[in-house]
Amino acid sequence: MPLDLSAELALALGLADAADAITLPRFRAVDLDVRHKADASHVTDADTGSEAAMRALLTRERPDHSVLGEEEGLIGDPSSASRWILDPIDGTASFVRGLPIWGTLIALEHDGEIVVGVASAPALGKRWWASKGSGAFDFDGPLHVSGVDRLEDAHLGHASISSWREHGRGEQFDALAHRVWRSRGVGDFWMHVLVAEGVFDVAAEPVVSLWDLAAVKVIVEEAGGCFTDLSGVARADGGSALSTNGLLHDAALAALA
Repeated sequence: MPLDLSAELALALGLADAADAITLPRFRAVDLDVRHKADASHVTDADTGSEAAMRALLTRERPDHSVLGEEEGLIGDPSSASRWILDPIDGTASFVRGLPIWGTLIALEHDGEIVVGVASAPALGKRWWASKGSGAFDFDGPLHVSGVDRLEDAHLGHASISSWREHGRGEQFDALAHRVWRSRGVGDFWMHVLVAEGVFDVAAEPVVSLWDLAAVKVIVEEAGGCFTDLSGVARADGGSALSTNGLLHDAALAALA
């Protein structure tokens, strides 16, 4: 039976509301509980609390769906056709340091395809959303990627420079950064939704997880852009990411190969 994507998107937006109600009050809180995970990344009580709240809502509203979250892993039937993918706080390092560039990412995957995505950044007062075939939006209305068709005129968003060097693509990244019009190290989800807005023309990161990408992939695509891993495969679980306005995708892939 096909999904009612309008209903699923409404639920995803409700999940974002539930997460925002927990994360925003904890942002810059003097008693924020900050720990380190095995990979040395941060986790806070806001991460765990917001994921728990979203899982509780999904258990009530979609008990037959499985849920994959950054903090608690996969819960539910792994063979379910529908899987929610949650990142309670994308940009936890920014959250911990008081930088407002962080957000909750919510995606629904059905039969292996990402069909709904929401990125909510309450500290920025911003939210972006999309469902397959219905376009991408923020609070101001429909989103559309830029029409820039030359790398020399492009605005590039990127992850930390050291991450490119650590993953063997430092020289390629440096060459691309010197070739484009402007580059900015925004990082995390924000650079990809800025591609969807037409602010950036290209955004790339060399190492990233599924829950960091699932929501922004459908948002970029529904805004008219292209989203792949760095090998050019249109997937959110490839371990890397390149989002563009579509016109620059092949050139950006070639530059970073």
